[in-house]
Amino acid sequence: METEILDRVEAGSFTRTLKDLFSGAAGGVAQVLLGQPFDIVKVRLQTSTQYRNALECAAKILKDEGPFAFYKVSVQFGAFHETRRRLEAYNAQRDALNPQLSYSQYYLSGAIAGVANTLLSSPIEHVRIRLQTQPHGLKNRLYSGPLDCILKLSAQQGVLRGVYRGTSVTWFREAQAYGVWFMTFEYLMQSDARRNQIVRGDVPSWKVAFYGGLAGEALWISSYPFDVVKSKMQSDGFGDKMRFRSMRECFALTWRVEGIRGFWKGIGPTLLRAMPVSAGTFAV
Repeated sequence: METEILDRVEAGSFTRTLKDLFSGAAGGVAQVLLGQPFDIVKVRLQTSTQYRNALECAAKILKDEGPFAFYKVSVQFGAFHETRRRLEAYNAQRDALNPQLSYSQYYLSGAIAGVANTLLSSPIEHVRIRLQTQPHGLKNRLYSGPLDCILKLSAQQGVLRGVYRGTSVTWFREAQAYGVWFMTFEYLMQSDARRNQIVRGDVPSWKVAFYGGLAGEALWISSYPFDVVKSKMQSDGFGDKMRFRSMRECFALTWRVEGIRGFWKGIGPTLLRAMPVSAGTFAV
């Protein structure tokens, strides 16, 4: 009898994990489709001085490279829910009547999800940034595609220092970003349920999407300086052309040359992107 119960519990846990991973994947697809045009504008503004603003940047990309240039090129949900369940079990051992996570625990769950996501997001974003910022035109291109980019980055400094360049600051960005993202969403959802005296599942879909959008805004506001440094490091040269030897040096040089405004370049299109993308992710 006990064996049957354990088997059912394990099967239920496995099913929940599959559902979480599927939801994360569906949200990731929506995120890419909605957010990629805004993302390439953000990266160009962060790594170049040839554009005066986001609108000029987008118009120039469309004119010179065509509409498909905006599309040159999820683990976090599964990791978040797995961590959340483990924390709930820990809380239940201390207080069986109230296993609910605190907001700091929601942040921790999101931060762990961000760290897990970094293993994939760091090299993927590095390759994407290289493709987005390389010279245009067939004769001037440095990379013919993602695979060629990976091979050339590996040839420069190996996989860890080449393909995974900028991972140190990506750890910080992802942990802070997803910690704030999930914590903000949970706070808004729980506050709404308490205010209207309803269960969480009865919160209207439009509110779920709206709260997801607000969480997306909070995600980027809380982590954007890390993202700027990451983009600078992942678009930096190699050998004698390298300007930033470390995350700390990139932070220091950006502060010395550009001041605090240097850490917020491109924030406009990023926040415009964040609301619909994050709303669509949670609404899926």
